[in-house]
Amino acid sequence: MARRTPRPEATHAMKLTPLKEHCERCGQPLQVGYHTHRTVTKLDGLWKLTIVVRRCMEPECPRYHVAYRPEEEGRWALPHGEFGLEIIALIGRWRFREHRSVPEMHQGLLARGVSITERSVTHLMQRYEELVALRVRDHERIKARLQKQGRVILAIDGLQPDVGHEVLWVVRDCLSEEILLARPLLSSSQGDLTALLKEVKHQLDQLKVSVKGVISDGEETIGSAVAFVFPKVPHQLCQFHYLKDATEPLYEADRHAKTELKKHVRGVRPLERALEERSDREAEAMRGYCLAVRSALTADGRAPLSATGLTLQDRLTQISDSIARVEQKKAFQQL
Repeated sequence: MARRTPRPEATHAMKLTPLKEHCERCGQPLQVGYHTHRTVTKLDGLWKLTIVVRRCMEPECPRYHVAYRPEEEGRWALPHGEFGLEIIALIGRWRFREHRSVPEMHQGLLARGVSITERSVTHLMQRYEELVALRVRDHERIKARLQKQGRVILAIDGLQPDVGHEVLWVVRDCLSEEILLARPLLSSSQGDLTALLKEVKHQLDQLKVSVKGVISDGEETIGSAVAFVFPKVPHQLCQFHYLKDATEPLYEADRHAKTELKKHVRGVRPLERALEERSDREAEAMRGYCLAVRSALTADGRAPLSATGLTLQDRLTQISDSIARVEQKKAFQQL
């Protein structure tokens, strides 16, 4: 579907010029052939790029009239892309780390001031997957890095962005932070995981790189597969999962405390409605406190190290102390 509304005017401008001033084949000076323009949407606004294109004007040169575009252009966006690489990276993080849906990501970008459609969010998510696949398949770079390193510590885990879909199993080296293998599997049986680890072992054996340890979330099928493929390699529970399991009783107690705290601060919305027709200083202050309470209630953290109940208690205490100070100051002024 074609664009139905005009694109907003660019708020920033940048001129990109090639670094090369001489032809790499014949050595003759490159001349400016023409200028072209492209508009790129980034998180900080809409950028209008003026692209200076140089060309070799030597007729006998093999690169005669071949366009030399600015090297810097590649860090702004993909070829023919309208959105910056930082937006693609943000969508990838939201999708695969926070498991957000396309409508949620769309609303999140709109809240940041990025003019984008849901269809474009889907396309950018696909571009992110392609970029990740290209990096994972850069075998020569990974081989050179692992051979220089000489050893690896493997981490294996499964990612499932949507319930009911295939699980993406990822095997990563913790030392170099390189992904060694990523493959979707219909099941998480011991046989499937064993075949996955055997493939990784075969690659490492060819490179003569030793496996010093394996880290996982402690699932039984993973443990059995690791014991079969790497029988003499230490297998450790992931630190994050270890902390999460160890702090689960504290987390449940904190969550219960947060639920109880919320019961004592209900009724913010009726107060806000009662203040809608008032514009005096007292009403403005009360609206500010209502907003602070609402913000405290909606703030969430991530287990196991973020105790949201304690955070809520601390914020509500600060709001209560602030109200008490205002009341004391008001009573002192009335004396």
